Amino acid sequence: MVRVLFVCLGNICRSPMAEAVLRHKAGVRGLQSSIAIDSAGTGNWHIGKPPHEGTLKQLKLHGISSEGIFARQMQTRDFEQFDYIICMDDSNEQNLRTIPGGEEARILKFMDLLPNESLREVPDPYFTGNFEETYRLIDLGCEVLLDKIVNEKL
Repeated sequence: MVRVLFVCLGNICRSPMAEAVLRHKAGVRGLQSSIAIDSAGTGNWHIGKPPHEGTLKQLKLHGISSEGIFARQMQTRDFEQFDYIICMDDSNEQNLRTIPGGEEARILKFMDLLPNESLREVPDPYFTGNFEETYRLIDLGCEVLLDKIVNEKL
């Protein structure tokens, strides 16, 4: 079982969107029993809350379920439990590095999956309001990530 954790600031916009999109894509490829996917935030403001309405709207528009996704905060044990820890921006990575266990953890930046994109961070739609752009990047990146997982781990 390969375990993937997406991380953003509050775990209501970008990381739950990526969790839902990767779950969907894994299901389409018949890999849902081979890959466990979760998301977390570095902050604690939204613990227990469902994804942001903008995220939910994008997922629904693309026929992707958000069932069972609720915000949680990153924990030290996550560094040991996940094969891939993928953060959405530099600030998220810096925050992860301050959590015990995060100093030396292998953390992948989401936009490193998309080297041909001009953006180097996934824009936070909580602040930009542009959930469509965030979805576009996450959709592309999750496709690349799934290929990477299949080639490296499955």
